[in-house]
Amino acid sequence: MEMEHEFDHVLKDGTTVHVRPIRPDDRERMLGMWARTSAESRRLRFLGPFNLDEHNVRRFTDLDPELQFAVVATRGRGERERIVGVARYERDPDQRDHAEFAALVEDGEQGRGVGTVLVRQVALAASRAGITHLSGDILADNVRMLNLVRELGLEYRSGHDGGVVRSDLETVITDRFLDVVASEERMAAEAALRRFFRPEKVAVVGASRDRSSIGGLVFDNILTGGFSGVSYPVNAQAPYVQGVTAYPSLSACPAVPDLVLICVPAHLVNDVIDEAGDLGVAAVCVISAGFAEIGSEGAALQQELADRAHGHGMRLIGPNCMGLLNGASDIRLNATFSRTFPAPGRVSMSSQSGALGLAVLEHVSALGLGIATFVSVGNKADISGNDLLLYWENDQDTDVILMYLESFGNPRKFSRIARRVSRNKPIVAVKSGRTSAGIRAASSHTAAIGAGENAVAALFRQTGVIRTETLEEMFDVATLLSHQGLPAGRKVAVLTNAGGPGTLAADALESNGLEVPALSDRTITELREFLPAEAGVENPVDMIASASPEAYGRALRVLGEADEIDMVFVIFIPTAVTGSDLVADALIAAESAMDVDVPVVSVIMSAEGLPKALGDAGIPSFAFPEAAARAMGRVATYAAWRRRPLGNVVEPAGIDHAAAERAVARALADLGPDGGWVGSELTGQILTAYGVPLAQSELVFSPDEAAEAQTRIGGPVAVKLAAPIHKAEVGGVELGLTSPEQAGGAVERMRASLLDRGLDHEAERFLVQEMVGDGLEMIVGVTHDPSFGPIVVVGAGGTLVELLGDVTARITPLTDVDVDEMLGGLRMEPLLHGYRGSPPTDIPALKDLLHRINAMVDDLPEIAELDLNPVFIRPDGQGVVAVDVRLKLTAG
Repeated sequence: MEMEHEFDHVLKDGTTVHVRPIRPDDRERMLGMWARTSAESRRLRFLGPFNLDEHNVRRFTDLDPELQFAVVATRGRGERERIVGVARYERDPDQRDHAEFAALVEDGEQGRGVGTVLVRQVALAASRAGITHLSGDILADNVRMLNLVRELGLEYRSGHDGGVVRSDLETVITDRFLDVVASEERMAAEAALRRFFRPEKVAVVGASRDRSSIGGLVFDNILTGGFSGVSYPVNAQAPYVQGVTAYPSLSACPAVPDLVLICVPAHLVNDVIDEAGDLGVAAVCVISAGFAEIGSEGAALQQELADRAHGHGMRLIGPNCMGLLNGASDIRLNATFSRTFPAPGRVSMSSQSGALGLAVLEHVSALGLGIATFVSVGNKADISGNDLLLYWENDQDTDVILMYLESFGNPRKFSRIARRVSRNKPIVAVKSGRTSAGIRAASSHTAAIGAGENAVAALFRQTGVIRTETLEEMFDVATLLSHQGLPAGRKVAVLTNAGGPGTLAADALESNGLEVPALSDRTITELREFLPAEAGVENPVDMIASASPEAYGRALRVLGEADEIDMVFVIFIPTAVTGSDLVADALIAAESAMDVDVPVVSVIMSAEGLPKALGDAGIPSFAFPEAAARAMGRVATYAAWRRRPLGNVVEPAGIDHAAAERAVARALADLGPDGGWVGSELTGQILTAYGVPLAQSELVFSPDEAAEAQTRIGGPVAVKLAAPIHKAEVGGVELGLTSPEQAGGAVERMRASLLDRGLDHEAERFLVQEMVGDGLEMIVGVTHDPSFGPIVVVGAGGTLVELLGDVTARITPLTDVDVDEMLGGLRMEPLLHGYRGSPPTDIPALKDLLHRINAMVDDLPEIAELDLNPVFIRPDGQGVVAVDVRLKLTAG
């Protein structure tokens, strides 16, 4: 967790404050906070009498950056900005790894967590500055501050000296600290979103008599949907709206609303925000359009909207959205412009597309799936899918989470939250926009294969999110998840009354990663007891067309209770002998009588449609085998992810952090403010500091030096350009040079070729490197995605890496489980274990290399791209060695 320089923070009561470093121009704002702070709070902060005035305020605003740091929490924006809390440290000049800390929050803001976030930011800043311990003297009766120290999540010690408690904090970020922060983040989101989903008083600004207008339709849906609370129509032009007394403004309403829905033209929205904020409203949903979706002018208006909302400490859904709903029977709030209001259910969903949301609600209703909560997040000026995940994580009404995503606001935060949520509740997502023009502009092998869609796929794999290709598939999966438990494995029994559909089902199941195993002798014997001799009792089990409802029920119980089966796939084609409804009744009775919890999925291939009774009984039913098999495959993969261990981030031994940081600083000093590709010498120093095995090499500047280097290295060598470019594309590599004369000649030829191409600068330096001929060629690399952060790639290496495309990617930090899955996901994985006579490779050394690369990019945020291609994976016990390396740094 790193310190953020300036950000909006959600407090534990669901409101927000703006957090930023203090500035010299904060003097008046500091004096204003002081005036709003009680004498008792001042005494507790300064351990006795103290007065802040225009003569000494500079001590707190004009800081020496080498010794002092301070951060403030503010409300309001621009001229209305006011400081509500401040925290600081002052470094001990004689013991530079120690500092004193203190904090002050004005009385009206105490108890909300303002001081906690400020002191945490001070601790993070101190850690970044090399300060390992923060100490503070706290009066024994300053209960809030003593509790704050205990609740920070940092390791601390306390000692009493009379009426003063000396608290010493360690600035090391531990797992406990991260867990505490995550828990508070979740509680803050719950507090904020509870106002949206469970309000008692709702106001609709722009409510209209015309039920066909957006404002009129939203207000009508609230009235007719059965909302358990009270609703206020706000319309300055009408005394009544749809039979309800209207109010000319929010301030004229009988009580302050818990939730305000805004349906007025875009240019009027921000004034409504200010009025709501002045009243103390903490939740606003802006349905109005005309913001960032229309271009730069709208984007500026949207930024002002977000600034004003956060300045008032309120949370915001939208703008340009269709609203939100809560389907729970005790709330029944339809605050959208959709006429469809599904029945109560256990599924919650967010959608970035309002128009799509309309279709989604109609589809949910038609499926009988039911809705717990639904949100159209629109332009996501504030509340996003991440906030909703935090709310749904512990929501007692939500079992399954659905998300339609067009973009990620903060994918690294999404990764952290989704990984935790998915352990208890499935997240099913459709992500649009799968192509990436950025891949075409990639400057390295790793950037080309790790960008765009590969990053999204890696994110979903690591977090356990069930990704579906279409909305239809998403609802197929949701239907299965919401009605059946998770399977214990991938083994499926197919039960059918027709051989053709059974074969189709088996093919579809296996193509979706499932198994159709042979049945045990015991199971076959039990089936033979009641099925006719003509029936097939292998798997699929074909009971033939004459199968009765009783046979279906009995066979389902046998298969469902078989030890070798994890799921049962039932197919029925109506015949003249038996109808769908009777078979449905038999399946329902059999499933309820089973002694084990094995998922059951049905396919009823009938022109009359699917029996409603199956859905009502919780048995998902499909029209064709392929859709059912896809959904089962997705669910089985998710269940396997849930069963796997979380894994641990490995910290390799023998890392010289200081040496790496010195080399990075030297490289950036040479490259300038924009960074760039690092020369081979400093690249080698950085990688060596992290224990990355490199081929023996020497940097040379002339043919004579190349000849001498070959003599020292001995044996065959390669001569390469030292410039950070794709060497093979410019004739910059010669291999197998066995004499000094050959090495010197290679330099002469390369230099002449480069000069002919106008690459004068690239013709200055060359590498003479030992030939590494044994081992399997692979690529290991890093690219830094602007949204996702560092992405580590591993796969089949060499010059054809993009063409072969046999790579896997994961977003850092990598756990040991991630590394295992990366290698296990490669088509070339059998080669690592030895294939057709080739020896097994040193897989532990390859894993160690990946952990070292993970540690390096975590420690050195300046790394923008890294290519190790090829890396030779030598026979077992002989290690790995990187032969060609390219490293790009950025100062930003």
